[in-house]
Amino acid sequence: MPGKNGLDVLKELKRTHPSLPVLVLSMHPEDQFAIRILRAGAAGYVTKESAPDELIGALRKVCSGGKYVSPQLAEKLAIFVEQEKSGPLHEQLSDREFQVLRMLALGKTVSEIADELLLSVKTISTYRTRVLEKMKMSTNAELTRYALQHQLVS
Repeated sequence: MPGKNGLDVLKELKRTHPSLPVLVLSMHPEDQFAIRILRAGAAGYVTKESAPDELIGALRKVCSGGKYVSPQLAEKLAIFVEQEKSGPLHEQLSDREFQVLRMLALGKTVSEIADELLLSVKTISTYRTRVLEKMKMSTNAELTRYALQHQLVS
């Protein structure tokens, strides 16, 4: 999916089919993406490492009109609600800013990110500037250190 990630596809799907329940099956750990995915309209989030029984239960729950999160994610969501204002800096970023942060932390250049996301170099530079401001940092090295410390990249 050149230029799109799962979050982009979910947003487009929810825009065109708002009542369609979507269960996201992801390779990313819950603590990295689940909150963003749920905010974007998903009815549930399951990692690929989940047991088959959990996936079946999640599918049943979502197909019957409910929402599904794992017990571990439910606990993290409760903590997140309590700490929403004082949470990690990266939680204040927009979805695209978060995506750019991760790509910068992986060592990609602004030009490489622009090519991959099918955006202009100027647009990516603007996102980078916003990320640095919101994160109260001044270099890509600081962003990379932060991303590694918070396990946003591996």
